[in-house]
Amino acid sequence: MTSLKGKVAIVTGAGRGIGRAIAVKLAQCGAQVVLVDLESPTESAQLAGSSAMAFAGDVSIEATWAKLGEAIDERFDRLDVVVNNAAAFPRGLIDELDFDSWRRGFAVNVDAQFYSAKYFVPRMRKNGYGRFIAISSNSIGVAEQALSAYMATKMGAIGFMRGLANDVAADGITCNAILPSLTDTPATAGVPEEIKRLVWQQQAIKRLAQPEDIVGPVAFLASEEASFITGQALVVDGGLYKIS
Repeated sequence: MTSLKGKVAIVTGAGRGIGRAIAVKLAQCGAQVVLVDLESPTESAQLAGSSAMAFAGDVSIEATWAKLGEAIDERFDRLDVVVNNAAAFPRGLIDELDFDSWRRGFAVNVDAQFYSAKYFVPRMRKNGYGRFIAISSNSIGVAEQALSAYMATKMGAIGFMRGLANDVAADGITCNAILPSLTDTPATAGVPEEIKRLVWQQQAIKRLAQPEDIVGPVAFLASEEASFITGQALVVDGGLYKIS
């Protein structure tokens, strides 16, 4: 098993779904995990073990990251891994999409990436080790209507990881993105079954993705073994995304 013993990791959007699964996996690999969500993810933290910490906050607000940094300094005195998983889903054709939804999408999906780096790159530098992992989406490579805003935010997350990777490589910090397919989570519970079927039938692996399918690649990128991988976008979608 990938070892993260002695590491401290933040996972945002950890109250359920992919975020919860990632937090539990990192804990199983030996990390002490800080789980962040709008409401305190207490249940998820319990699943992640006795050393896990639940933290309530809106990741689109800078004050949340400032308070999170203080809490981590007080309890752990180090930070090694940030997994930005929290997401907003602006959806609509351009004549339906309102600017507030557009801005909320960028605030959660992109601004949070910036804040996490602003507050935690200096802490990672102290130890000469750091991992930023953005949970993007393979939707950027599929033909689907009403996702222009969402795709823009997820491309933004990839671009930020690519650019940040260049800035912090000398500090032992890597920055990568994971691109999952449509995944079976509470957030996608309202998607009609026929739509889900249309998605997974286009994959090489003929089933709907589960949160557990995403966690292994995240744990790997968080580990020492991935120290020479940075600025990359790793597609984890059962073979849907086509190479071009």
